[in-house]
Parts: sequence; structure tokens; C-alpha cells
Amino acid sequence: MSDILFHVIEHSVQVILLVFVMMVVVDLLNVWTRGKLTLFLKGGSWRQYLLASFLGATPGCAGSFMNVSLYVHGLISFGALVGGMIATSGDEAFLMIAMFPREAFMLFGLLFIAGVIFSWITDKIVRGWNIKLTYKCDLHQHHPERESFRHYIKEHIWQHIIKRHIWKIFLWVLGAMLIIDLGLHYWDLSVFAADHTIYFIFAAAMIGIIPQSGPNIIFITMFANGLIPFSVLFTSSFVQDGHGLLPMLSYSVRDAIIIKGFNVVFGLISGLLLYFAGW
Repeated sequence: MSDILFHVIEHSVQVILLVFVMMVVVDLLNVWTRGKLTLFLKGGSWRQYLLASFLGATPGCAGSFMNVSLYVHGLISFGALVGGMIATSGDEAFLMIAMFPREAFMLFGLLFIAGVIFSWITDKIVRGWNIKLTYKCDLHQHHPERESFRHYIKEHIWQHIIKRHIWKIFLWVLGAMLIIDLGLHYWDLSVFAADHTIYFIFAAAMIGIIPQSGPNIIFITMFANGLIPFSVLFTSSFVQDGHGLLPMLSYSVRDAIIIKGFNVVFGLISGLLLYFAGW
């Protein structure tokens, strides 16, 4: 038992250090490019679909936060916002890159493509079914004149990454790895997972409804240990969006529920197709 605990803690620390470095790098890129991406999103639905999905596919929640802001200011369509949320894996994206980079980037590419396709489908459904949505409000704006090195360290790294994200991710990683290691050591978890894969797909979609990073890490850890197929991981990443939906909840609960409804239906369809295709 002590050997398992030591291994889990050591592995968790290694993973979280790599995750922290990647979060800082991506946050820096987000600060440097913020404001400029808005210009690219103007003009044409497909440009909105492509760039909203691209923002969503970038690791972390910054891209999805930006998509929400663009949506409520009328710069992207509801379908583009749904596609951006589909492409989003939240903070779990950093974890996947740290644990299985090749499969992670393949997943991000597929989610990006799915985001673009389902953006178009969603807008068609919204218009065809005359679904009523909320469109505009004034959200917090970015003020580049306030950005400084001291501000960045205090607000972005300490207040945001360390105090709000990294310690929670560490605890979730530690807990998930401990459960998996104990399950493999004391119980034939691999056989159980293999015999009940389709149930894991539905569980991944349901847990993905939770608007936070953390619970979905169990599926990432199981995939990293070869316990579940790619289709389960894809379904989990498709439906969940980390903290990306939280700003939308504060703006319009109704729109947020509709977004999740689209994501669950599309995610289950896509995940089951991959499962029956042998993925």
C-alpha cells in the first residue's frame, strides 16, 4: 500500500509541474494576443466556426471564456459558441498533453473538426426550430494598459493559475491515480472496464455536464492506463468544457442549458459512432 501511495504522489507531482508550466505559457500567449483575435472573427459564419473552434481547442479555459465574451457582444453566432465548447477540453487538456501527447493532439484535432461541423448544424437547428436565445450584454472588458509584469504575476499566475486551478487539478489527479492504481492492484479493473465500455460512454457524457475541471480526470487516467478506449475519452472531452461554461451561466442560464443539451446529444452520437467503429 505504501509503495502504491508513494508512486501515485511522485507521478502526480511530476504531472502537475508540467501542467503548471504549460498553463503559464498558454496564458502568456492569450494575454499577448487578446483583442487581436476579435478582428479575425468578424465576417462570415464559417470564419466564426473555424476560429471559435480553434479558440476552444487551445488548452485551458481562456479560449472558451473569449468565445462567451464574443457571443454576448454579438460577434459570433450561437452555433459558433456551441462548436467552441465542443472543441474545449478545459484544464484537462494540459493533463492529457503531459500524460499521452500524441493521442492528446489527435483528440484536439478531432474536437476542432467536430466543433466546426456541429457549429454549422447547431445554427441550422436554431434557425429551423426558431429557438429563442439571448444575444447581447456588456461583460468585463480587457484593459491592456493595466497589464504589467507585477500585475501578471499577481493576477494571472498567483490568483488565477495557482489559487484557482493548479491545486484542484493536483488533488483530482492524485485521487484519480490512487483509485486506478488500487483498482488494478486489488481488483481486476481492466476486465470490468472492457466488459462495460458502453456504460462508460454514457457516464462520460453525464459527468461532462458538470461545469468544472476535475471529475473528468478519472477518464483521462483510465485511458492513460489502457483501461478504456479512445471513444470514451472522446465523449468525455466532447461534452465537458472545464470552467468554460461558467461565464455563460452568469449571463444566461437558459442559453447555457441549451448549449449543454446540444453537446450531450452530439457527444453521445459521436462517441457511440467511434465505439462501434472500433475506437
